[in-house]
Amino acid sequence: MASSFFKFAVIALLGLTAAGCSSTGSNTMTSGAPLTSASSLVTPAAFAPAVEDSDVAHRAKPYFVEFRARSALSYGHTFAVFGRLDQNGRVPVDANGVLIPSMTEITGLAPATTSSVPYTIGHVLPVPSETGPSDGDSENAYMTANYRIDLTEAEYRGLEAKIRYLKANRPVWHAVLYNCSAYTNEIAEYLGLETVNPLLFPKNYINALKRANT
Repeated sequence: MASSFFKFAVIALLGLTAAGCSSTGSNTMTSGAPLTSASSLVTPAAFAPAVEDSDVAHRAKPYFVEFRARSALSYGHTFAVFGRLDQNGRVPVDANGVLIPSMTEITGLAPATTSSVPYTIGHVLPVPSETGPSDGDSENAYMTANYRIDLTEAEYRGLEAKIRYLKANRPVWHAVLYNCSAYTNEIAEYLGLETVNPLLFPKNYINALKRANT
């Protein structure tokens, strides 16, 4: 893990140089939007992507993780929703399209602040992070892309442990060196998925992740 993290840091530093030469219209930089609102490392395991239209798959795999992108005042935000599917085999939401808290959890990396100042500083220096929900994460109205994988109970418990580990061991956010999509990549890697460039805009990142694994 340490060597792969170091490798990512080197690649990201090169990406920072390239991003500095790019126009503001480039679609290669991403970051988590500012917030408004621990356990042992688990061995990675390969899980097959969900077949969303299969009732049998839903019964056999009643849990899920869904990688999401949402709109924001900045580049947008990448995060993951995980929990138990509803009786229809869907991600549980209420009548307003808001995730049901008793059945779902949200994890995503973003600056631990309600101010735009640390968020701005985080484009130069790492800043303290939080790994819970940020404003708009729970509302389908702001979602711009998604990719869901259904899980058995055993797979889900392993994922929960992995996320607890990440939440306890990822204390900083940086727009390029370690952003919300890089955090999401670690969850995807645990699931045995092929990861993609974390410098893509969130919507492009999620769509690329889906294409790479379907």
